[in-house]
Amino acid sequence: MKWWRLIDFIMVNRLKEIIIPNLIPDSLPLREQDRAFLQRLAEKIHGSGFVTPAVFFLEMTKPLALLGSHALVFFGPVLNAFIQSENYYRTVQVFEESANIELLLQMIEALEINAKVNTGDNHE
Repeated sequence: MKWWRLIDFIMVNRLKEIIIPNLIPDSLPLREQDRAFLQRLAEKIHGSGFVTPAVFFLEMTKPLALLGSHALVFFGPVLNAFIQSENYYRTVQVFEESANIELLLQMIEALEINAKVNTGDNHE
């Protein structure tokens, strides 16, 4: 392992220790399973390779989060007829706040940075 990769790795891990515990303020009513759901969603987005379009879409729709969640509640009975989801309404509540969308964005970006450090790609 080259010395600069080792330094990058140490710096990124130290930043993770400092930043990640402070991502979720105490005022947000997120449960542990909601955090796990957002992390799984971030990993699926990162694994699909559509990180940039997903980040652009989430950034564009963040101001409309409340309106979108109300639309999902309105169409909930129709959607639940086709999609059997036990946590549909809890998911709608999670995405109701733009702070949770920001948390999802930060999780996606952290996965992307971690992947770049592991592959040694330091270029933007």
